[in-house]
Amino acid sequence: MTKTIKVALAGAGAFGIKHLDGIKNIDGVEVVSLISRDLEKTREVADKYGIQHVTTDLADSLALQEVDAVILCTPTQMHASQTIACLKAGKHVQVEIPLADSLKDADEVVALAKQSGLVAMCGHTRRFNPSHQYVHNKIKAGEFNIQQMDVQTYFFRRTNMNALGQARSWTDHLLWHHAAHTVDLFAYQAGSPIVKANAVQGPIHKDLGIAMDMSIQLKAENGAICTLSLSFNNDGPLGTFFRYIGDTATYIARYDDLFNGKEEKIDVSKVDVSMNGIELQDREFFAAIREGREPNSSVAQVLACYRVLQDLEKQLEG
Repeated sequence: MTKTIKVALAGAGAFGIKHLDGIKNIDGVEVVSLISRDLEKTREVADKYGIQHVTTDLADSLALQEVDAVILCTPTQMHASQTIACLKAGKHVQVEIPLADSLKDADEVVALAKQSGLVAMCGHTRRFNPSHQYVHNKIKAGEFNIQQMDVQTYFFRRTNMNALGQARSWTDHLLWHHAAHTVDLFAYQAGSPIVKANAVQGPIHKDLGIAMDMSIQLKAENGAICTLSLSFNNDGPLGTFFRYIGDTATYIARYDDLFNGKEEKIDVSKVDVSMNGIELQDREFFAAIREGREPNSSVAQVLACYRVLQDLEKQLEG
């Protein structure tokens, strides 16, 4: 019988709950510890999912000998330091996007992960969404090549609320969080490194201290280009919408759903074992642990994305 992988999950907010829902569908995995800053709310979530150990301190969970792996769904500013703490404790780790909010911290994580030999993965979910997997499979088969990606990342966040409409304890960031998804996906799908990147941003919000609007241009070494528009001011359809313009087709991806350029839906239900990108991401993490291999979206694989983000940040500060 294969040993059950025992998991500690940090961050019982909107995204942590998505992971808990995904893990319910994966055999041989049990969440045994839940960490979040509000003990009472954390207990409520733990009770719902049958999790016995609850704490507000990640160190408490890392001290549990039975914990094999940790999933971090915590504020961006904590990602790098917590990933390092998990690796130093001898735990496999999956940290939600972004890996870090500076290249220096990302480099440190990647170096320690290599040294440790543990599975260290970053939640670049777009690599796992069935819609994007479908396009990736077409590219690998030589049936489609990207000429241009046109991407819109739109939210309405003039106050500091999360996806469940609850007050956030931290401030989200268009560049280091939301742009990271597209910067990584573009290079991954193009199969070519990004060699040119430009960015401009709109006014800084007087209370949140961040730019609420941003525009990014990317060019891959193979000539493919990408235009990314991001906004926290958009009072309309929310989320990220990807238009792949290629040499043989046009595809429009909306999370796990895919359409052609004429808005006709494409059946992606047979692309993978689930239609849930978060669940597929978690399946890859646990499979890599069992098989002793590097996962897709390992911290080493996504490091190039953070080099581009650092370059863009320098442009915006200039």
